[in-house]
Amino acid sequence: MAASTHHFMDDLAAAVAARGNAVCVGLDPRWEQLPWPITTGRDDAPSGRADAYLDFCCGVIDVVAPLVPVVKPQAAFFEEQGPAGMAALAEVIRYAQDRGLLVILDGKRNDIGSTAEAYARGLLGRGTSAWGADALTVSPYLGEDSLAPFVAVARQRRAGLFVLVKTSNPGGGVLQDLEVVESTERAGASRPRRLYHHVAELVERLSSDTKGASGYGLAGAVVAATYPEQLAQLRAAMPHSWFLVPGFGAQGGAARDVAPAFDAARLGAVVNNSRGIIFAHARKEYAERFGEQQWQRAVEAATLDMIAELNAAT
Repeated sequence: MAASTHHFMDDLAAAVAARGNAVCVGLDPRWEQLPWPITTGRDDAPSGRADAYLDFCCGVIDVVAPLVPVVKPQAAFFEEQGPAGMAALAEVIRYAQDRGLLVILDGKRNDIGSTAEAYARGLLGRGTSAWGADALTVSPYLGEDSLAPFVAVARQRRAGLFVLVKTSNPGGGVLQDLEVVESTERAGASRPRRLYHHVAELVERLSSDTKGASGYGLAGAVVAATYPEQLAQLRAAMPHSWFLVPGFGAQGGAARDVAPAFDAARLGAVVNNSRGIIFAHARKEYAERFGEQQWQRAVEAATLDMIAELNAAT
């Protein structure tokens, strides 16, 4: 086993302990759902949308920075707006870090060889890369050699990864739940296992090989709240892998569903909530109290409610 080294998961464990909760706020700006104080006076064009996304996400960050340990900007919504959107994303990452937050960039990148290495070098590493993300979501389906460049760069720059293992979308099972027969020479027989179990085994090995002071490796796993039974199974199978848990709130996952993601010290996972927090002003329970004019107060209330709900269940 490789020697213990400090990396993103150690920072994340410390931040979760310091904030007293494992809430990750997803920054997924959608033009049609932004409150009117953000969109008023702006052109419905890429440059206008990019400016609105920047103001909106920074406004969310202002509210949640004292409350949660980490945020997760979704690159796609910024990329959709072209160069102006990408400039806005870079500023959002920097702004969140300046406010004391860790940043997971949700880009779901991967490729092979030097291309994977270029993705890793460009995206990973606060203060050392062009984008400066503390961690990045990656796809494993090009194989172990496609993950190796990300692991190497993350190790060098004390960053982190979250590998897609069991995702929250209903169609994910078409591939992830396939039964794959592997030959087990020691057992002298073949046995079928779900594809996501094979991916989990790979990620756990990468995590065990890069275990830091927190007991977790730099290769975490995306495991959804929408499949609580599999979540519990994967937690047992991946003791050194920190989980990023999507699917809470708008996608149907509840606090009781995510409880198995945590270890005995209430560490080992962060639970993402995007729409349920950032667009809380449109949810009935908050719209009646705050409305769009006070959208940031709705964000704060929804964040505090999720913290209370999650802490009660875990």
